[in-house]
Amino acid sequence: MYKLCFYVPESHLEEVKDAVFAAGGGRIGDYDRCSWQVLGRGQYRPLEGSQPFLGQENQVQLVSEWKVELVVADELIHDCVKALKQAHPYETPAFDVWRLSDMVF
Repeated sequence: MYKLCFYVPESHLEEVKDAVFAAGGGRIGDYDRCSWQVLGRGQYRPLEGSQPFLGQENQVQLVSEWKVELVVADELIHDCVKALKQAHPYETPAFDVWRLSDMVF
């Protein structure tokens, strides 16, 4: 099992989540479309040659973004990351993938 986290502007929040859910992310037991999200503020500076969704070349851009976290089964992680990248409006979306340990009590 993996945990997938990504950052997305509100304008594309549901679209990106829907794409990742359709690829099989966010399933826990008998539940699907499971995720956690929090609103925050991101920043970046588009460099020469970039094609930013928001902002202008060589100027720092501050943007309200949602951080979304969800779990993904081992066999679906590549499909979920691909779906995230295809649905996301940014040229290079920020995301991370964490391998989770199974704990038996």
